Parts: sequence; structure tokens; C-alpha cells
Amino acid sequence: MHRSIVLSLLTAAASVVSACQDVPDAVTQPAAGLAASASSDNEGAVHFAGFTPLTASAVCTVSGGDPANPLLLPAGFSQSIVASEPDIITNGDMQAWNESGPEVGRFLYRTHETGPNTGLSVTDLVTGSSHMLVRRQDWSSLDGLIWTPWGTLLFAEEQANTSTNPDPDFPQAVAGLVYELNPATLQVAARPALGSKSHEGQAMDRNGNHYGISEKAGGALFKFVPDLPGDYSAGQLYAFKLTTDLGDRTGPGTWVALDRAASRIDADAEAGVKLATGYGRPEDLEHWVSPNGTREVIYAALTSENRIIALDITDPANPVVTTVVQQGINAPADFIFPDNLAFDRFGNLFVTEDPGGSFPGKTQGDDIWMATLGTDPAGLAASFTRFASINDCDAEPTGILFDKSGKRLFVDIQHRGGDGLDKTVAISRTPGKQ
Repeated sequence: MHRSIVLSLLTAAASVVSACQDVPDAVTQPAAGLAASASSDNEGAVHFAGFTPLTASAVCTVSGGDPANPLLLPAGFSQSIVASEPDIITNGDMQAWNESGPEVGRFLYRTHETGPNTGLSVTDLVTGSSHMLVRRQDWSSLDGLIWTPWGTLLFAEEQANTSTNPDPDFPQAVAGLVYELNPATLQVAARPALGSKSHEGQAMDRNGNHYGISEKAGGALFKFVPDLPGDYSAGQLYAFKLTTDLGDRTGPGTWVALDRAASRIDADAEAGVKLATGYGRPEDLEHWVSPNGTREVIYAALTSENRIIALDITDPANPVVTTVVQQGINAPADFIFPDNLAFDRFGNLFVTEDPGGSFPGKTQGDDIWMATLGTDPAGLAASFTRFASINDCDAEPTGILFDKSGKRLFVDIQHRGGDGLDKTVAISRTPGKQ
């Protein structure tokens, strides 16, 4: 794994980080407001802005919905099933694709939120075949997943308690860990320096620093700075702490350093000792950089707060938190439990909901929304519209991810009822429709 990666690859990693283009989670996105104008060019014919929003969620059923077309989509869009295999796709969660190498974009990876004995699977988008890439008995509730600039995958456990299935190499860790996989060799290494906690969303900034969350009530936002570029085996973990609360835990803050040894055992407890600011079940993260490089922002979905916040890291030493989307302010009352985030090529932020089948008598499906950022990318979104909805009352959309072309949005349909087959779906513009 990473211990065996040669120094020349580490050097190359730094240059890849700064040179990345059109890649989710490590990417320069178009400036806010450009999405509308882009719809008039050739690329605009295939991108996802300019749709007629759905006026309501899909009327869902408890029988699993439509297995061939699990999503209600706007006019001009179609869907296709990428994978639907019970042993492979069950509880498929986050997704990532190979953003570098000789066959960029060919392989779609996903974590599986089951366990124990869960793992990470891959679908070959050329052949259509899917299989489990790696799995282990001690892994449970795999969630967050990103591709690194040096060609590995970081995946994480969304576990708050590992007492029944601890990592045999790090049994003292009380919660989930992050792991790094070399997909070429299938070597895996734990990265406890990133903290033992309930992981979900992950992101990387332009300098190769890692950002994460703790998916719990009062969970903190975390930043990890490696001791050596591209080497996540050792480094300093920080937690965000507000210095001035401008309302609802927004405002300027600082990064407080956490004890390295304590964070490997219980990063939540250590963040609490350092009085880090807590948020309501932070989940997915998404990274954005302005075209001229003057702004850099990490977006976070706060599930139990029905809110999306921006962590402005333009000045690394002086991070600032603001609200971008919030129910009752610039989002309707039926926008609930935001979970996963994904940018399209034109700077539109797509958001999935995660109430799942938790409401008795539920008749409306979970939705996918689109936020158009305003002139200030860290300010309130200029618009927030419903893009898609699931017709299965038990299911939720998760792991949204655009491919490199921006022509396809991949969505995992998790917890399906009826036939019980979870699915990975690709959404695209219907040929000839704009």
C-alpha cells in the first residue's frame, strides 16, 4: 500500500493535486452564475442545468417501486441500470471513479454500508461487469470514498462503536477508521492518524490535506495535514472551532490541534476536550475551487439540521463557516435530511435526501435537489430546485457522482423494498432532448 509507494510517486502527487481539472472532490469548478450561460453552448446540451423542476416528490410504493425506472425525472432525462446484483450492490453507498491512470473514468467503485464482512466493489463501465474488490470480516458500515491524486482510494467506516469487530491491528480504536487501497495491487492499509470516529464524507484541498466529519449529533469538522505530502500514515489532525458565533454556529473560526495518540483511539472525545464546534449529523463533503484560484470552499451536509454549510478555507489559517441552503430560508419545508453532495461541471451542487423509510405511512419518495450558487459561493444559494425523486418508499438515493464528461450522474438506490435489489443508476439527457 502507501508504505511501498516510491518517493517519485509522492513527488508526482503534489503536481497532480495542483493540476487536477474537472475532477470531483479535487477540482476547479466554474464560478457561480456561469451555469446559466453555459446552457447555450454545445456542452450545455448535455449538462444538467436548465431542466424543468419537479413540483413534488414521487408518489412512492412499499413494493420496491419500479425496478427498471426507480427515479422520477424531469422531461428530457432518462435512466439506466448500471448494476443490480444482491451480493455486490446491497447497501451500496458512496461512489468514486478512477480519476487518473491510463483508463480514466472506466471503473466505478462503491462502498457497502453493511457488515461485518463488508467491502468495496467495482463496476467496469465498459463491460458492465461488477464484483467485490476487497472485503474483510472486521469491516462494517463502509461509507466515505474518494480517489486520491496518487491513484489510491480512501474509504471509511461509519461506525461509532467497534467493540464487537475491532480492527485486529488497531483494537484500541473505539470507532471507525479510514483505509487506503491501492486498486492495482489490492493492498490495504489502515490510516488511524485521520482519527477514530464515525466517518462519512471525505474531501481533499489543493495542498493534499484531508477533510472529514464525525457523523453524530454534535459532530465536528476535521482537517488532517500529513507530515509528508501524499502519506497519510502520520500527520496532525485538527478540529474546527468557532471564534465568533454569528448565529447558528456560523462565523470565523480556527483549527485546534488534537492530540495525535488520543485521536487514534477516540477523535470525538479529543475534539470535545478541545471544545470543537459541533453540528447536527454532518455527513457528506464536497470541494470547490474558483477558476482563478482565489476561493476554496468545502461544503458539508448537516442531516439533522436540514442544512448545507460552507467551510471557506481560502485562508487556511482562518476558516469561516456560512449557511448555503437551509429549510425554510431558501429551501422548501419538504427538503429534509440532506445527505450526499456532488458538483456538476458547471458549479451546480446536487443534494440527496436520506429520510429513507423511517416515517410510518410514508407516501412520498426521497428527492435529489440542485442548488445554484450565487455570486458569493459561500453565501445563500441563489436557487434550490427538485431534480429527481424515488418511487420506492423504503429506498434512499445516495453516493451521487458525476462522471468526467458531466453527461452522467450515478446514483445508488439503497434499501430498496419489493425485490430487495439495490441498484446503481445512471441518469443522462435523453438523446435529442434538451
